[in-house]
Amino acid sequence: MIVNELEQKLSPPEIPLKPYPPNVITLANGERMVVREATRDETGVLLETVYPLVGGPKDFYDIVAARVYAEILGWYRHRVANEFVLVGAIDGETVGIVNSRLVNKKIGMSLHTLTIKRGLRIGAQLFAAKMEYHIEILGQNEVGIVAESSIGFRRWMIEYGLENREHLYPEVRHGLGEVPTYVLTRELYFAVKDLKVSGQRPVPEKLLEGSRPLKPLKNIPRYQATKGTKNEKDSNYRNRTYGIWKHE
Repeated sequence: MIVNELEQKLSPPEIPLKPYPPNVITLANGERMVVREATRDETGVLLETVYPLVGGPKDFYDIVAARVYAEILGWYRHRVANEFVLVGAIDGETVGIVNSRLVNKKIGMSLHTLTIKRGLRIGAQLFAAKMEYHIEILGQNEVGIVAESSIGFRRWMIEYGLENREHLYPEVRHGLGEVPTYVLTRELYFAVKDLKVSGQRPVPEKLLEGSRPLKPLKNIPRYQATKGTKNEKDSNYRNRTYGIWKHE
């Protein structure tokens, strides 16, 4: 009883979130990507997917992956308020992950967009799905957005024409690094929706079932920080440390 009471104090209050309705997007190569909410019992697969990318400095994958890893842990442990995680899956393999959170019922805070399978604009598609969730499904008025790479800046700030609020810093800032923020308003979202948001609903039942159980992408790139380390050794370490997340 004491442990449960303490855990309640450690866990932040949560705003009930409407579920994200699964979507299916046909990519440029003809593959069909299911976009859906991740569940906490898929945490092990998500961490196993993100972990090899932590050592990759190209396009700042190292800092993005490290932060996503920590954010997924925070979400799993109930240490982050109002966070959600969406995944893109092709035949059950994780090809992209996006996460975000609600500051309050009307203001959202975009966290990260992590593309695992590159070259198909999967990140752009998942980012658009995340914005759709914030604005249309959760009914929010605006979403704070920052970028950690030049690619992210071009994809979000320039292509979406985001509102720059750096002149309001430090009173207005983004919780990710406490830096000046850009904002996607409802007006901006609906101005670009037809160009950015794609896919079909409902997802055919067989296709949706094929996105479960979620699996890491085969041949995830492994970078300098993990060079020379055998996959089996890394996997065994994770399974021992987080045994309840072991992915068969």
